[in-house]
Amino acid sequence: LPINIILLPVYAVIGLMVYFDLGRPVIFKQRRTGKNGKPFDLIKFRSMTNERNIDGQLLPETKRITKLGKIIRKYSLDELISIWLILKGDMSVVGNRPLPLYEAERLTNDDSIDRFMAPAGLTGLWQVEKRGDSGRLSAKERKELDLRYGREFSFGMDMKILLKTFTAFVQKGDV
Repeated sequence: LPINIILLPVYAVIGLMVYFDLGRPVIFKQRRTGKNGKPFDLIKFRSMTNERNIDGQLLPETKRITKLGKIIRKYSLDELISIWLILKGDMSVVGNRPLPLYEAERLTNDDSIDRFMAPAGLTGLWQVEKRGDSGRLSAKERKELDLRYGREFSFGMDMKILLKTFTAFVQKGDV
């Protein structure tokens, strides 16, 4: 818990910025799937509006991200509060991207089950791949990297991913 005590002022500043940008709630919460398919509540600072079109459908994500949202996402500040989940044991520092339950349900077949053998992580293999291409990966490429990590994860692999994370931390792109 000392890390979270140290980060409380940072959480407060980000939370206030989100509050003045988007109002309440400042935290986005969604059920996600972790290791062995165990569900948990993922938390992040909000970076998008809930704007809908005339038909009541949410606008595409790219149209809902606010200017502040682009900044906090670029520097991964929206995910900083997820340190609580690491300390709680719901996530790991390195692992596969925690999938929303509806996505995880589609992958619970023999071809994809290895993905869930690894923990959910703040950073992972697909987050550090293709750094020169602004991190653009197809859904198929992300799935393949998640499967690879699920089959091969180890302390050594995690250390390599952490080192790559520091170099990929600030992704190129417009803010």
